[in-house]
Amino acid sequence: MANFGPKDIKKLREMTDAGMMDCKKALTAADGDMDKAVEWLRDQGLGAAAKKAGKVAAEGAIGVKVEGHKAVIVEINSQTDFVAQNDKFKEVMNTVVNHAFENNLPDAEAINNSEINGQPFSEYLSLQIATIGENLVVRRAALINGDENTAVNGYVHSNGQNGVIIEARCDSAKTAEAMTPVLREIAMHAAAMAPTTLSYKDFDPKFVEEETQGRIVAIEKENEELRRLGKTEKNIPQYISMSQLTDEVLAAAEEALKAELAAEGKPEKIWDKILPGKLARFISDNTTLDQEQCLLDQKFVMDDSKTVLEYVQEKAKAAGGTADLVHFVRLEVGEGIEVEEEDFAAEVAKQMA
Repeated sequence: MANFGPKDIKKLREMTDAGMMDCKKALTAADGDMDKAVEWLRDQGLGAAAKKAGKVAAEGAIGVKVEGHKAVIVEINSQTDFVAQNDKFKEVMNTVVNHAFENNLPDAEAINNSEINGQPFSEYLSLQIATIGENLVVRRAALINGDENTAVNGYVHSNGQNGVIIEARCDSAKTAEAMTPVLREIAMHAAAMAPTTLSYKDFDPKFVEEETQGRIVAIEKENEELRRLGKTEKNIPQYISMSQLTDEVLAAAEEALKAELAAEGKPEKIWDKILPGKLARFISDNTTLDQEQCLLDQKFVMDDSKTVLEYVQEKAKAAGGTADLVHFVRLEVGEGIEVEEEDFAAEVAKQMA
């Protein structure tokens, strides 16, 4: 005779989120002992999770937590977008983000090798996999942990598919406090505009060289079509990044601009008023890579008359201090994951087998 009833099954189900029949089997195997039933389900869940773990998890969501001078961002992947939107997945995300935040875990490896609620994180995640029914992967994470002179903020887009955390070093705690809401705006900008790096100084010279060649070839091909249509051709830049504009390059550009002014008959006494604008235009025309991919050089989406750098400097000055953006992390769900596509017939055949 069973030592449990419907109320026990219901209680176990509420505790574990396991199916009704699985709870009944667990209580039967445990002779009604609730703790042993939970262990039985965990053992069964681990087995089920192991089978699911081989499936590619390319969907999911981004979670961010910001408090004071600290911020954490975590990407958790699932197999389907549908699961990433359910309450159980959101609960897992909230638990993992808080766990990383409270324990100062700097990356996904640290999270996956940690302990949570008195058990290895791998066991906790396997139980969630068994409960949710899909493979879950804590794939990427980052932590910012500054002092009182550090302004920190973050943002997650409404669909949960990309998020940003960002920090600025300020001259004082007062400036850091004033810059915190500004960094929220910059984080929103970064989420939308997807910069790949903070500054042109972070570019690999080989990458810049390859990009330069590629852009020149692309513009040359575009100009062929413009010529055919009788339209104005585009200028082909010599350079695409500030990293290429050495002192020698800028000096040569200035001399060329002076020669142009002389050829135009402009009096030499007014050159100093004209040259700065022309040199700024030369720099703008020859730093298109920076403007596209570097956060500091992008036009700020809320005021495109300024770059992000200029906007931050303006706000810091208004607060009576200085601030330098020093680091940001932008994560987008599934970046870099290759999903093997399988046709519907093959999928059905596999399931039938």
